[in-house]
Amino acid sequence: MAQQIGSLEDEDLILSSNRLSPPAFGFQQIPGFKTFTGCLGPGRASQVLLLFSFTLFAGLLVAILVQVSNIPRPQGLEHSKQKEIYQELTQLKSGLARLCRPCPCEWTFFLGNCYFFSNSQRNWHESVIACQDVGAQLVVIKSAEEQNFLQLQISKSNHFSWIGLSDLKHEGTWHWVDNSTLLTSFQEYWNKGEPNSQGEEDCAEFKGKGWNDSKCGNSNLWICKKPAVSCSGD
Repeated sequence: MAQQIGSLEDEDLILSSNRLSPPAFGFQQIPGFKTFTGCLGPGRASQVLLLFSFTLFAGLLVAILVQVSNIPRPQGLEHSKQKEIYQELTQLKSGLARLCRPCPCEWTFFLGNCYFFSNSQRNWHESVIACQDVGAQLVVIKSAEEQNFLQLQISKSNHFSWIGLSDLKHEGTWHWVDNSTLLTSFQEYWNKGEPNSQGEEDCAEFKGKGWNDSKCGNSNLWICKKPAVSCSGD
């Protein structure tokens, strides 16, 4: 009889556990959440939770500050309390700045800009649109440092990559997608004998150790560029 009562108690515990499981309360797995946390990684996911906690706590402190300002009290005590809350808000702001991520997940930060190196291939025109769709441009190279950085990244792959340079507007005159003209000093980045404009090659790509002109309809990887987010807290 005792054994039977023990079995019934175990069964009640199992049923109670099932009733208290997340589906019973209407919780459902959020589509794409696994991908998001996988992108962040375990450390980044915990930072996001910490960021949320900081933000919530900061909001509570602001609400408390408002309430405190409405309660009559001796002037010296009021000033001391507001100073204390201000210091706590300053510390929270500093903590949030340390958690700031200047670039989206899967983008690479360099000298104030974020760069996306695609894993799939498109033609030049489609690559321009792909970058615009994420608030960026097909990469416009502005300095030797940037050229060297990109070249180092591209050297890790055996594929060619589109850059935002073409002579579609006027044959032989190369323009970036931001309408700026290619500087004379940048001519050194062309591979030997390039650009040769053979067979309507009007779009530029990274190839080997430099640039090459290629048919815009060819399929290549591409590189997007956009300004990084400021983490100064201003």
